[in-house]
This record gives sequence, structure tokens and C-alpha cells, in this order.
Amino acid sequence: MPVKVMVVDDSAFMRKVISDMLLSSPGIEVVATAKNGVEALEKMVKYKPQVITLDVEMPQMDGLTALKQIMVNNPTPVIMLSSLTQQGSRETVEALSLGALDFVPKPSGAISLDLEKVKSDLISKVKAAGKAQPGPKKLKAPLPTRSLPAEEVKPASQVLAKKIVAIGSSTGGPKALEHLLLGFPANLPAGVLVTQHMPEGFTRSLAERLDRICPLKVKEAEKGDDVREGQVLIAPGGYHLKLDKNKKVYLSQEAPVQHVRPSADVMMMSLVECYGTNIVGVILTGMGKDGTMGMTAIKKAGGKTIVQDSSTSVIFSMPSSVIKAGCADMVSPLPNISPKIVSLLK
Repeated sequence: MPVKVMVVDDSAFMRKVISDMLLSSPGIEVVATAKNGVEALEKMVKYKPQVITLDVEMPQMDGLTALKQIMVNNPTPVIMLSSLTQQGSRETVEALSLGALDFVPKPSGAISLDLEKVKSDLISKVKAAGKAQPGPKKLKAPLPTRSLPAEEVKPASQVLAKKIVAIGSSTGGPKALEHLLLGFPANLPAGVLVTQHMPEGFTRSLAERLDRICPLKVKEAEKGDDVREGQVLIAPGGYHLKLDKNKKVYLSQEAPVQHVRPSADVMMMSLVECYGTNIVGVILTGMGKDGTMGMTAIKKAGGKTIVQDSSTSVIFSMPSSVIKAGCADMVSPLPNISPKIVSLLK
């Protein structure tokens, strides 16, 4: 059965280009198009699309407003089409937080004559969305984690981490990361490194948003950063995140691994050399197999490994791959992962 898609964009030209690109792939059927959020909400009822591609900037009702209503009234996997501007990246990260499954950046703004550049990316994400768990995951907000007992809680930015939490995530990951990090105490006795599959320009907006809402300090990783307790470093889009022999961040543009850069495998295998048994590896929702080699290395080194379960994963491929490799110590619903990590770090 083909994946039924509705294309929403205020430009008639872009609706035609996007529709033609999707229709060029076997297994995709474009059942409707809409020029704004109002029309999209009306046509959803009639055409019942399995996946929606949604532009952000539209008259009458913009993409973010439409997305909120879709997720409340008729949860459906949504792929955002976003501009590569700073504002576009902030809006995209907000959309992912509101429940959008994934996004594809328009290469050159609202009317992208070169959209062909992202054709394969768009098609693969639409097909994956067609298999995704329908609608946003209804998760209870994480309970505030009790601060860990300490004679003196030092400022997080001053204490070099002796333990590390290494997290890999992809499709559905930004929302899952938000939930996970909200469950950590501000004085987490470990550094946190994150590889989230995102292109350049978007990981900084993700880090800024998470920093605003989470107890821990969150920033996009930069060359030379130390790994500190109570701080989260996110791999920049387009760069592998590694640590050197002095446990300082260095960023690499070596070839993609498992078709991705940044790669959770690259990050995790680098950490094993520095931290040995003092690692908790975590793989969250996502497409593909990235993280399996890294989690294998962490387990062999004596660290602990946790993967998100199928009931709370939007796409279960990455966690499932780790389980099949026999490298998951725990398979856990997303709300339970933060407390498990805190317990393992004690």
C-alpha cells in the first residue's frame, strides 16, 4: 500500500515541485495539497493522509499553528519543510518539540528552485514517517529528580567529569531528548554528550532551546571544550564529536559513518578510550543502525547500555538494532530512562 501524503505550501509552484518529487518514487501517493494551515485542516478530514509535508511560513494560518492543531485534533506524522535561516532553524526546533516527526531544509529559501538537492532525503523521510507510530507520544512529564546527596554541590561548570552519559538519537529525537534531560538533576555527577542527527545550522537552535528549559547547562560542542559535570554538549550538525587524549572535544569532518555525520558510533567509540567502564550509553528513537557499534564497544568496556523501548519510540530502528546485537542491558520506556541513569551514576 502506498503512503498517502498531503503537501502543504503557500506556493503553487512549490506544491507542484514537491508533489512531483514524491510521486516519482514508487510507494508514495499524493492524495491532496493545501495552500495554508486552514485548508490543510479541512482537507485532512476528507483525504485522511498518513503523512503531511508542512511549510512553516504561510498566510492565514502558518505551519506551527497548524501543527499544534493537527497534534491535538488528528495526530499525524508531519515532515516540516524549513528555511536554512537562523529563524528557520529556531522554528524547526520548535516544530519538533510540538510533535513534528522530522524536517527537510529547503536549500534556498521559500521558493527553492534547487529542491532536487533534497529529493532523496524527503522521499526517505516520508516513507519512514509512513511506518512511524501514529501521533505524538503521550508521556507524563518527568518528575523532578531529587538532587544527588553531596557534601558540597560545586558549580557544574567547574568540575571535570569522571563519568559520562553518551546519547544517540535521530528521528523523533529532539522531543525525546527534551523529555530525558528534564528528568536529570542540575547537579548530575557526569558529563552528557549527545549526537542527534541534524544538518548544520539546526543543532545550535536545539541546544539553545534545551538550555532554556532543562536543569543542566546545554550547549553546542566547540573544539577544546572540557567535559564537565552537569553540562550537556551536543555534536554540531555536519561534524563528528570526539574526545582527544586530554578529554577535550575535537570536531571532525571525516567521512559519514552509517550515512550520517555526526555519528553516535564515532562519538561513543571515542569515549570508550577515555572513560572505559565509566560510561552509560543511551540510544533513543531513530532510523537506521547508528549507535550499535558504539553501544557494543561501551558494553565490552564494562559500561552500561540503555535503549528506548518500542512503545515510546517514534521510529524503533536504532534501539532495535542495539537489542538485536545483544548489547542492550536495559530496554526502557522513555519516562523511566532518566531515573535509571541517575541510579547507575550513584
